[in-house]
Amino acid sequence: MSAFIGKLADDLAKDAIEAATALGDEELVIDIGNLLASSSTTAEEAYMTAARVRMALTRGRNMLNDRIDRAAAKLEKP
Repeated sequence: MSAFIGKLADDLAKDAIEAATALGDEELVIDIGNLLASSSTTAEEAYMTAARVRMALTRGRNMLNDRIDRAAAKLEKP
């Protein structure tokens, strides 16, 4: 059951982050977490964990890509 909840929570987190980005609504992810908390703390905890992990990994990926791009730009300069 735990893996099932984790999968559902991760799917919802992924969709919520994409919608929040598209809508420019930084509060959407939190609002969904609050809604889930009102009926299932298990679902809320799984969702918020998935959302935090996804957002952190995106920031990490962006930093890595930025550093790679800057290093490549330095190598391309004569």
